Amino acid sequence: MKRTTKLLNSIQRGQPQARRAASSNVSVFSGIQPTGIPHLGNYLGALRQWVGIQDNSPESAKLTFCIVDLHAITQPQEAEQLRKRKTELLATLLAVGLDPRRCTIFEQSRVPAHSELMWILSCVAPMGRLNRMTQWKSKLGVPSNQDALQEKATAASLKLGLLSYPVLQAADILIHKATHVPVGEDQSQHLELTREIASSFNKAFKKDVLKLPITLLSPAKRVMSLKDPTQKMTKSAADPASRILLTDSPKEVHGKLRKAITDSVPGPPTYDVQNRPGLSNLIEILAHVQRRQDFDEVAKEVSDLSLKAFKELVADAISEHLEPIRDEYEKIMAESNREVLHFVASEGERKARESAEETLAEVKEAVGL
Repeated sequence: MKRTTKLLNSIQRGQPQARRAASSNVSVFSGIQPTGIPHLGNYLGALRQWVGIQDNSPESAKLTFCIVDLHAITQPQEAEQLRKRKTELLATLLAVGLDPRRCTIFEQSRVPAHSELMWILSCVAPMGRLNRMTQWKSKLGVPSNQDALQEKATAASLKLGLLSYPVLQAADILIHKATHVPVGEDQSQHLELTREIASSFNKAFKKDVLKLPITLLSPAKRVMSLKDPTQKMTKSAADPASRILLTDSPKEVHGKLRKAITDSVPGPPTYDVQNRPGLSNLIEILAHVQRRQDFDEVAKEVSDLSLKAFKELVADAISEHLEPIRDEYEKIMAESNREVLHFVASEGERKARESAEETLAEVKEAVGL
């Protein structure tokens, strides 16, 4: 509640948020789609890392975090639901610990320079590379080696926005001159393409306008589904018990953990990803919640527990960790605090526009626009 109160006091006094110290060579950018309340995988794989970067970066570092709603519409969306999800996501970003006085938080669609740079970059982006990207194939459920232009069924269902959204992602990153981009393991391919596009642009127009960003992978590279531990935890899965949302109550967390798929192997819990993916997933989750990296050591510590007791231990650890986030989220979403969200969105848009338009002007000058 302290973060919410401080923001409210700033608004009520009519005082603008303090500007970040002078420019720095460090510029961090990352984005998240508004597809509903983030789940534990989103948090461990991205959001907690964002907060860690914020809390451990020098004051001069430029930190930019984006709600990528233009990416969201590559899949069918209902307008009112999309607006609701953006509000919920913004509240969640504040609840996990992002501080808008320290970083810029904004909605992608409110900053037109993102889309304008995307078009310019589309003129240097290689079609062959886009065709080989795996994310759009995953969303359409087609083999990773399938050619979009050769298979008629795929070509008929594939929309240009879905095929070309890695170019928009590149624009998101490059428009803010990001030097470092924290992403999940499944997005590393897109960062490679971003560097390739930036390099092609600089070479084509003989100016080093665009920076080539460095990929920062989270320690929690992939959190798997509670119902199918061979698949990544996702909000698109039909069974809500497959994921833990950051706003889930302790009762809901315990209920989902009790139903989590493990195995019928007799004996204590052991860490063996190949043969015991379900148990290994829970051991990894417990380790990440406790900020530990040695999964075998965690497994040894719980080796004397029954499967039931082990699941209860994991559920307790998750519930305890999420409690302050859930409480802060509920306070921010209360009607009396909605002005916080409005202020953060407006201020974030202002700062993001300043950053993006500066880069876009340099790009246009290089191109001759």
